[in-house]
Amino acid sequence: MLTVSVVIPCYNEEKTIYLLLESIYQQTFPTDDLEVIIADGLSTDLTRAEITRFTSEHPDSLVKIIDNHKKTIPSGLNSGIREAQGEFIIRLDAHSVPASDYIERCVTLLKQGVAENVGGVWLIHPGKNDWVGRSIAAAASHPIGVGDAGYRHSNRAGYVDTVPFGAYRKAYIVSLGTYNENLLANEDYELNVRIKKTGGRVYLDPAIQCVYFSRPTLSALAKQYWRYGYWKAKMIRIYPDTVRWRQALPPLYILGLLGLLFLSLADQFFFWIFLGIIGLYSLILVSASLKIALSKRDGAFIMGVPLAIAIMHHSWGSGFLFSLLNLNHRKGEPGKESG
Repeated sequence: MLTVSVVIPCYNEEKTIYLLLESIYQQTFPTDDLEVIIADGLSTDLTRAEITRFTSEHPDSLVKIIDNHKKTIPSGLNSGIREAQGEFIIRLDAHSVPASDYIERCVTLLKQGVAENVGGVWLIHPGKNDWVGRSIAAAASHPIGVGDAGYRHSNRAGYVDTVPFGAYRKAYIVSLGTYNENLLANEDYELNVRIKKTGGRVYLDPAIQCVYFSRPTLSALAKQYWRYGYWKAKMIRIYPDTVRWRQALPPLYILGLLGLLFLSLADQFFFWIFLGIIGLYSLILVSASLKIALSKRDGAFIMGVPLAIAIMHHSWGSGFLFSLLNLNHRKGEPGKESG
């Protein structure tokens, strides 16, 4: 029996899938004691060709591709877990590159019984090396953009609500019911909620590090965060006690702005309040970006970071509110993303 199965949901990741496979091959954990299972949502680009290129160059690697006909992240994960032969499951995304000791550190913590699910921090890199891509990467790791999501910016180890990706024993996660396929996003957070509600623990170790490539364009960022907000609301309906302040602020902010606009139809005073809030919000974002611009010596961050954070907040909040109103929604469009 193998020790580790790395499970990767994937769709159209031709630019990064080879980098991920190469980083797994270079792990300090013995590669002859692990397998890689890629649950591909029938990619239409050169993803499979890149996987074939890797396996032909590394014939000693154990890489298996399975078709994910449902084309969603949780269905791909569950398919990969069912196929897995390893005692431990390491979940990764196709646009990530784990540090060379990533798997070894995860397995060590699990064997020590530190927690039922362990993970580390994202080192967020631009999905595209231009001013927009770099600004998105900076925004996606800034506390104003993501709140107290420690795995994006924390350097403190400890027990947390969730970790990115995650590592756990296969037998344990199967006994828990694996991933909820009715959620096309936030499936990892929902799994961690069940872990904690059944007495398990989730542990973040900042020594476990993984490069994560952020979205390359503002439109892709908007779609990503709208999707996150939409499915977060679906998950909170199941577990209303899991809502956190960082999740409540964006929809409340948007509701407040809409309310002020409505009231301004009766009294112009409310319109001035609306403008004042917009101005204060913009000032906070620009102030935060100045420090980033100075540290990176790039003036483009002064405009790019506030723009990216604003898109994240407004897209997430709008998706969340739309989800609450869309009561008759069942499953929605396939989530053709790997993360």
